[in-house]
Amino acid sequence: MVYYLKYDVQAICKRIVNEQMSKSGLKYSLLNTHELAFDQIITEESLELLNRGFNKLGIEIVSSKKSMLVQKIKEAIIGFVNLEDKIVLSKTSSYLSDTLNYSYRYLSAIFSEVTYTTIENYIILQKIERAKGMIAGGEFSFTEIAWKLNYSSVAHFSTQFKNTTGLTPSSFKRIINQRRRNMLENIIS
Repeated sequence: MVYYLKYDVQAICKRIVNEQMSKSGLKYSLLNTHELAFDQIITEESLELLNRGFNKLGIEIVSSKKSMLVQKIKEAIIGFVNLEDKIVLSKTSSYLSDTLNYSYRYLSAIFSEVTYTTIENYIILQKIERAKGMIAGGEFSFTEIAWKLNYSSVAHFSTQFKNTTGLTPSSFKRIINQRRRNMLENIIS
């Protein structure tokens, strides 16, 4: 039997950061899951050493103001795309401006400058990642997924899914189902 795992990503990240920081011996405070404050002045060498340890865990200490803002933009987009309610209630540009207290034009310019891609492309990637999870979960039809992710139609969703992944949603679902069958057959035999 196959079981799905539900993660509390914030709790996991907080624990990992606390464990890594304890190893460093530096005095710090976690302001929230994404902000770390040092209670002492740390050298560039200490920061680099700490960052190397975090990088092995897929975590990066971001110190430039532009990079910090880009990280906040990414977090806001991920939060927006993962809202349980239909995201049509708000335009992404308005949501980001309201959430981060900057004009969308400014946010878009900084994001493109730092990441070499657009906010729109990042949103598409996040929506497709959420769609893949929804397809794999098997709870929703393609119509429901398109509606929940604010696509104008299933055709628009399918086109964007294929342009991003190289697969149609139906092909992706078949692959997921085939892998499940293969896993079950391996477990049974």
